[in-house]
Amino acid sequence: MTTLKSKLQEDLNAAIKGRDELRSSTLRLTLTAITKEEVAGTEKRELSDDEVLKVITREAKKRREAAEAFAQGGRAESAEREKAEGEVLAEYLPQQLSDDELDELVGQAVEEARAAGAEGPKAMGQVMKIVNPKVAGRAEGGRVAAAVKRRLL
Repeated sequence: MTTLKSKLQEDLNAAIKGRDELRSSTLRLTLTAITKEEVAGTEKRELSDDEVLKVITREAKKRREAAEAFAQGGRAESAEREKAEGEVLAEYLPQQLSDDELDELVGQAVEEARAAGAEGPKAMGQVMKIVNPKVAGRAEGGRVAAAVKRRLL
């Protein structure tokens, strides 16, 4: 078992013993998503920590989107629950980049792309290829794309 998955399992056990309903249900759903990912495809496999992190990131994004949808639909209680679940999952994700750090990484990527001959808005794809591995898991794709667009225009 990977270290991140075993940490989730240990934290789930602690949450169950401590009768923390929010944390235990959130971790159960996340572990279920990990297991589902492990058995997807033709044969069962063990996920690496990076793959587990991607599943957690995907689950956190689902919570954010659901919270926004509930808030827009006037269901504040459900929106708060989704936000709280997202905060539980955020504890397992790497520290997110600040806007300044993200802008700095995007600036470096734009310079690299320009050095390779890419200019203007058409360079978006090339810049994204350069910057995505650098920000992996530390910034949401939409945030990265918006920062790249600002730099290229």
